[in-house]
Amino acid sequence: MTRGNQRDLARAKAQKKLNVGGKKVEDGLTHQQRKERDAELMRKKQELAKQAKGVVA
Repeated sequence: MTRGNQRDLARAKAQKKLNVGGKKVEDGLTHQQRKERDAELMRKKQELAKQAKGVVA
């Protein structure tokens, strides 16, 4: 068996990724505040998309 350590290497790589983690943004908002902010941004984005579609069509 030539690839006996492949699983171990994959586990080590996955663990390293978990330890590094992603870019977590600390904006000081609660979950509800973040949800409301994101919803407002999506409403604006949808409105712009509707306007752009109206101009093209």
